[in-house]
Amino acid sequence: MAKVIDAHALLSYLNKESGWEKVENILTDTAAKDKKLLMSVINWGEVYYIILREKGTEETEDIMRIIDTFPIEVIDIDRLIAKQAAIYKSRKRMSYADCFSAALAKLKKAELITGDKEFKSVEDEIKILWIT
Repeated sequence: MAKVIDAHALLSYLNKESGWEKVENILTDTAAKDKKLLMSVINWGEVYYIILREKGTEETEDIMRIIDTFPIEVIDIDRLIAKQAAIYKSRKRMSYADCFSAALAKLKKAELITGDKEFKSVEDEIKILWIT
C-alpha cells in the first residue's frame, strides 16, 4: 500500500518532536525498499513556510536540500486532487493544507502518516498510520 506523509509528520521528525522515531523508521524502511512516500506540493510548501518562519532563508534552503534526499515524491496538484480537497474542506473541520494530504491519500488509496488530530474526521474514509 502506498503511503502519504503530511507536513505534521515530517516536521515532527525534523524537530525531534513526539513520534519522530516512528517517522524515522518509516523513512528508513521506505528507502531500504527503494520506494517513495508521497507528499502533495501544498504540504511541501507548508513545511517550507513553517521552517522559513522559524529559521530564515539560508537555513531553510539547507534543510529543504536535506529533505530532497528523503524517499519522498512531491506530487503536483491536479483538478481531481483539488476537487477532493475542496470537498473535505466544505464538510470537515480541517485546515485547507491538511485537506490536500487527505485527498491525496484517498485518491491514491494510500495510508496517511500523521500525528495531527484534525485527521480524525476522515478516519472513516482513509487509512491513517498515527505516529503518536
